Amino acid sequence: MSGAGDLPTATRDWLVEAGFGVSDERVWLEALTHGSFNGSRAAATSGGREMDYQRLEFLGDRVLGLSVASWLYHAGDAPEGRLSQRLNALVSGRTCARIARGLGVPDHIRLGKQAREDGGADSDKILGDAMEALIGANFVENGYDHTRDIVYALWEDELAGDAGKAKHPKSALQEWAAGNRRAMPSYSVVDRSGPDHAARFTVEVTIPSVGSAEATASSKGEAEKLAAQKFLEQYG
Repeated sequence: MSGAGDLPTATRDWLVEAGFGVSDERVWLEALTHGSFNGSRAAATSGGREMDYQRLEFLGDRVLGLSVASWLYHAGDAPEGRLSQRLNALVSGRTCARIARGLGVPDHIRLGKQAREDGGADSDKILGDAMEALIGANFVENGYDHTRDIVYALWEDELAGDAGKAKHPKSALQEWAAGNRRAMPSYSVVDRSGPDHAARFTVEVTIPSVGSAEATASSKGEAEKLAAQKFLEQYG
């Protein structure tokens, strides 16, 4: 039996069954609380404003990134650019949301009435953030080694799959930008030379606040592909 503002018994049992080590229930309640909850009637009956998951999400994002990066490093001898490509795919918000759905997070996340009615319990953004917050909460409670092992268990199929492998450079760059919460890449022809039957195109790809890269080829599409590949090698 749980009182107002306590971690529900069913939620605690679910967390433990999933492998998390629950000691301080307030940390886990925070990890499962979306900001919209604080404007809800439930928040009022539980004693007022409660912490939401943003701080734990910030922490969990870093712990997840380190765990997956370590796994990728020890899994083979892929070059840095390819490691970055796979890392960004494996820790993306979409992947985190998919893991969260499989784990059952939608049944336990605390949302305000309007956010729930608007489909917040199935939002990739909310579920991805909540998944990272749970990782952050476990790190606070149980340290890195235990949390890393949970990540490896939850991400087992993703790590064994093809996420981030052998993608077209333009798709890989889009995924990199999304995974790093950057603007989408933009391409522009900065030079065209030679006769029509042997034209040469120079294309620049830019992501604001990150940088740009140029490449030249016999077609605009090929130049864009090479520019995206060069960008990933320089900044990925």
